[in-house]
Amino acid sequence: MDRIDSSFKTESNIITRRSALRRLTAVSGVLCLSPLATNFASVSDADATPTYHNPILPGVAADPEFLGSHKTGRAYLYPTTSGGFRAYSSDDLVHWRDEGFVLEAKNIHWETQKFWAPSIIERHYGGDDYRYFFYYCANEKLGVAVGTDPTGPFEDKGEIVGHDLRPKGRRGVEIDPFVFADPISGKFYLYWGNSYLCVCELNDDMISLKLDTKRDITPENFFEGTYVFYRDGRYFLTWSKNDTRDPNYQVWVATSDSPYGPFRSPEKDAIILSKRPEKNIVGTGHHSFLFLPNGHNYIAYHRIIQPQKRGGWGREVCLERFDFLPNGDLPIIEPTHEGVGEPEDLASLLKS
Repeated sequence: MDRIDSSFKTESNIITRRSALRRLTAVSGVLCLSPLATNFASVSDADATPTYHNPILPGVAADPEFLGSHKTGRAYLYPTTSGGFRAYSSDDLVHWRDEGFVLEAKNIHWETQKFWAPSIIERHYGGDDYRYFFYYCANEKLGVAVGTDPTGPFEDKGEIVGHDLRPKGRRGVEIDPFVFADPISGKFYLYWGNSYLCVCELNDDMISLKLDTKRDITPENFFEGTYVFYRDGRYFLTWSKNDTRDPNYQVWVATSDSPYGPFRSPEKDAIILSKRPEKNIVGTGHHSFLFLPNGHNYIAYHRIIQPQKRGGWGREVCLERFDFLPNGDLPIIEPTHEGVGEPEDLASLLKS
């Protein structure tokens, strides 16, 4: 009998997305990663004290997807980068290692462009049998790949379904998949959409949809970049509003008593992450969470690199720690340049 860690993508065990470290350099117009890992903290010559830690990945990266692996006891980040999908790993959330490509564009044969915004889940089938299901965008369609290790390589299984998944009468495109394991029902769901939001139950193979369970659940003010988790009797839906190129890109929250919604935002403080122009921080969005068993909570997100050339919108990945409010709500999370400097012992917290 397979064991489903329903803690994946829930607050009580960890699973999902996190960031990386490697120096990005431009060579003949192509982004290349150097082989040296770093924590990219600015250091004072006087006392060698780190003065900031954001961005945690030097260079151009966006749409960070966290995975806290029970198999390896490490955290992983899968961002949108050029050439396909890379992974970065850490055992403490401070120091990051480039794991290279987990799925290269050249190995995705059903599409050739616009490889964006992945989502991953770890499923334990017993013993040493772990499998990883990696959902991604390709040219505004949804694809899936499968592997047996968080660092891949993942075998591409192609498009999830061979026809339009956008609801009739809705504008928008099929992007930003998010996979969610419901700890209450034990079912797996896929969410997706830009300008609309759909959810559908996954079949047990994790690569196809039960199309009769598909629902249009678009909440007010929704745009893209979905993340769903369960905590203390409520399903939380968070997403990014406005275009990713907009300095006002921001993260919203809504809650429900069902993974199908309806999701409603609070009257006050529905925006939980937004720009701080006085700090030269803009375009804060497309995020993911990591919830550790010790009660420490993290959000990874991207922001627009500053300064930018006119019309530029290159993005960089950042990390913040936060606490839930006494009533269980998400707080307003302050974006910073300092980020996270205190290490976590992830092996003791995560490994099965």
